[in-house]
Amino acid sequence: MDNSPSGRTVVVTGGTRGVGAGIARAFAETGARVLACARRPPEQPLDGVEFTPLDLRDPPAVRAFFDALPRLDVLVNNAGGTPYRRLADADAERHARVIELNLLSPLTASLAAYEHLRRARGAVVMIGSVSGGRPSPGSAAYGAAKAGLESLARSMAVEWAPEVRVNTLVVGMVRTELAGLHYGGPDGLAAVSRTVPLGRLAAPTDVGAAAVFLASGAAAYISGASLLVHGGGELPAFLDAATANKPFDQED
Repeated sequence: MDNSPSGRTVVVTGGTRGVGAGIARAFAETGARVLACARRPPEQPLDGVEFTPLDLRDPPAVRAFFDALPRLDVLVNNAGGTPYRRLADADAERHARVIELNLLSPLTASLAAYEHLRRARGAVVMIGSVSGGRPSPGSAAYGAAKAGLESLARSMAVEWAPEVRVNTLVVGMVRTELAGLHYGGPDGLAAVSRTVPLGRLAAPTDVGAAAVFLASGAAAYISGASLLVHGGGELPAFLDAATANKPFDQED
């Protein structure tokens, strides 16, 4: 693949808002033809991005969508998410729907896109999460799905090499239009930002830039990898509790 996706066709699932919109915009800025597919259209049209309605949990519809494309060079499996829900507060079927959206839908889309990507010697970028590598209370099914997504990507990278490269972006906390629902108002967002070594939540454009890199010729020898996009991770909780290196009061 060229050093830029210019002139290529890129599909971004769930590419209508938040992280997905940031990814779609980043590819559009390179000159690529960008198709965003989701169940609902964006509230505001995205410059340089075409929208197609698609339920990614409907395998026949997904196959029909990809079969109709004249070509495809990059697939970004971004669609996903979950509400806050403790395991014991819902039945297994409800948790299974979270796994379906976050793990089975990327598999369905990747399989439907495979022949296009093989011909183009293209790339798949999975949008993973730090929730897949640590305990994720309140979103356990989501974390399990994201852990599975990384494993799927590594196996896919081996099976589909050398024609198709497959990588994962392991994304941390992102400041989207819905961030307040997760972290609270301005004070909550500021407090959460202080837990990140770089001092802020990611912007959708940060994730978009990383996705463009993994799909470009600059990453031509990168496949089966997981790229951490999390601002340095999370400060270990024990540091706040430990007293060994904290100043103590001394008498005059």
